Amino acid sequence: MDKNTDKQAREILESNDKGGFTVPTGGLYPYQWNWDSVFVALGFATFDESRAVKEIETLFEAQWEDGFLPHIVFRRDDPDYFPGPSFWKAGAGIPSSGITQPPVAASVISALWSSIADAGIRDRLAALFPKLLAWHRWFLEYRVPAEAGAVVITHPWESGRDNSPEWDAPASSIDVSNIKPYTRRDLKHAEAHMRPTKEDYDRYIALVEFGRRTGWDHAVIANEGPFRVADVGMTMILLRATRDLLDLAHKLGHSDVIHELKSHRARLEQGADYLWDDSANTYCSRDTITGRHSGFVTNASFLYAYGGVGSAGQRAHMAEHWNRISARAEYMLPSHDPDDSHFDHMRYWRGPIWMVVNYMLAKGFEEQGMAEWNARIAADSERLIREHGFNEAFSPVTGSGTGGSGFSWTAAMWLAWCGNEA
Repeated sequence: MDKNTDKQAREILESNDKGGFTVPTGGLYPYQWNWDSVFVALGFATFDESRAVKEIETLFEAQWEDGFLPHIVFRRDDPDYFPGPSFWKAGAGIPSSGITQPPVAASVISALWSSIADAGIRDRLAALFPKLLAWHRWFLEYRVPAEAGAVVITHPWESGRDNSPEWDAPASSIDVSNIKPYTRRDLKHAEAHMRPTKEDYDRYIALVEFGRRTGWDHAVIANEGPFRVADVGMTMILLRATRDLLDLAHKLGHSDVIHELKSHRARLEQGADYLWDDSANTYCSRDTITGRHSGFVTNASFLYAYGGVGSAGQRAHMAEHWNRISARAEYMLPSHDPDDSHFDHMRYWRGPIWMVVNYMLAKGFEEQGMAEWNARIAADSERLIREHGFNEAFSPVTGSGTGGSGFSWTAAMWLAWCGNEA
């Protein structure tokens, strides 16, 4: 344990706490983000279990009646962020965005349930079960088409991996000719070479405008949207979360939904096969409009272990990719293949390492008996934070930070995971 680094991590969470919800970092992200908050709860749980549960409770306050949980909750209109609530025009009661994010909540709540003994706090966790179930049902209705069985995103931001090269080809056909002029605010807080390009942002804004024109009708967006990609990261995360929700259903006595959740699990397991690319020998995302695989090896590709899927042959191919990348990268695991021409070790999700993905990867590797991979990723994560600070992301080449600093989920991962691995 490193008491000084532990103290810094706690101070980051406390300084980014805005009274029941936590912002990812000051300036760059002034609102409550979906999967950020859920991971942040793991950090709070190491020193304030009640505050940890509060983080998730406040997030679910913004849940829509149909079970949808937005990726941003706007509790105020901050002029320093674009696009804000007046641009999205979404949410009932609490303004929000109209898209979602990776559903890690059931997995984190399951972990908290296992680690927390306090009966009152457990009651609060149990009260979240119906909300979790409603969100999972929303996914299965609007984001998991029968023909794919995988989770289809309708905006790159839904993936959490905003500018991954996996989205380049599917997004290239998005019509940006009618978007109105806008001013990016993110570049006031982070250098341009670390952020998505203007071309990326034009497409992001065009997709928000499309959703807004539908009145955020998720059936229309799912069937007619110009960007519909089966995302390997979302699929493996939802598959894992469904298993964890099923486990919670058993523990909490929700026998009436056991069969339903098993059916959801089986459907997503089939969806994992839809995302296997025989030509590239990897799990990767797939454009459902064209049917084409991206062919890219990303950090999300290795979430197959977290999802608990893969034949012996598929896992052998993934091991070849791991060995190749680990020989190239100073730190594991880059968000994009360093042997690919799209790799950029400092630009957001085109190369940098993200601690929350490393956490999920390590968890999957440990559970699948992949001890060497687990040890490597935990050690590299611990070294990155200790030597370079609590950055949004890190270069896999130099270790230097990229994006925002004083980042909440990086602090949370130190406290809940890699700071204990030293």
